[in-house]
Amino acid sequence: MAGNARESGVWMNVGRPLDMPKEWRGIIPSELFLSEAQRVAEEGAKSGLVLRAMGGVGVRLHSMEHVDLARRLGRLGVGQQEFTDLDFMAYKRQRNRMRDFFESLGYLKRRATLSSAASERQIYLHPKGWFFIDVFFDKLIVANHPIDFRNRLELDMPTLSVTDLLLEKLQIVNLGEKDLKDTVTLLVAHEVREAEGKENVNASYVAELLSKDWGFWYTVTNNLRGIASFADVAETMTREEINLLLSRINKLLDSIEKEPKTSGWKMRAIVGPRKRWYAPVETAETVGDFGIWRLIQKHKQQGKEPTQS
Repeated sequence: MAGNARESGVWMNVGRPLDMPKEWRGIIPSELFLSEAQRVAEEGAKSGLVLRAMGGVGVRLHSMEHVDLARRLGRLGVGQQEFTDLDFMAYKRQRNRMRDFFESLGYLKRRATLSSAASERQIYLHPKGWFFIDVFFDKLIVANHPIDFRNRLELDMPTLSVTDLLLEKLQIVNLGEKDLKDTVTLLVAHEVREAEGKENVNASYVAELLSKDWGFWYTVTNNLRGIASFADVAETMTREEINLLLSRINKLLDSIEKEPKTSGWKMRAIVGPRKRWYAPVETAETVGDFGIWRLIQKHKQQGKEPTQS
């Protein structure tokens, strides 16, 4: 009972971080999230654990040569904290070892709730209450299109592979502004090829995966076309970056289109979007209607004309 009381006391401080340096002015630096994600993955490896960073921090770690583009796109508004937490994917077979590992780093495990149990994840609090760490196991279940990462975590370090980072974003039906900008940065930073590689998107893997699931295919292809439309109103991108983005989107769409589809895909395609094709996941962005098309419309209403070739 003492342990539970201690845990409850600490978690009541969420939203009021402890021991935050005054010079931060209430905003935790992005560099801290990046360095901590790297540290957790590396310390995990020393302990024989496979932990791979994902989400916005994972995208940034895998696109460090394009930090200037990420800054120009502005993942969030000026004066706002860029990242809020860390997300990791791990193997379920190592689940029982995670608590001891994170406690050795000073983190405190949150008691399991119905929500965390249903999503098959563990949640840990930073020693000073600065942020959470979400650890998912084998699959991303809290998603519009759940993704299985088994046998793929060793493809890269300290993050998921570029391909998996991209799919993690593109599976979102109402692609929010942060996820949109992460995806743009990821595609500008990495080539699209028909093979696995640490510095490229594996178009063959994406195409084969989508050929079996019409709903996933529909969401991803719609998002890719939406991102291409966003490029026309992205005034902070250079013409070279826009051309690079569009060429890679087209190459990926072409590969997806050419891949033979399964009979199940074809049967589901007959019904189309008349029937819901995704698992509903309520987030601040989806319920707040900050989807990709809303963002494009906002730019147009502000009188920002599409960039001309």
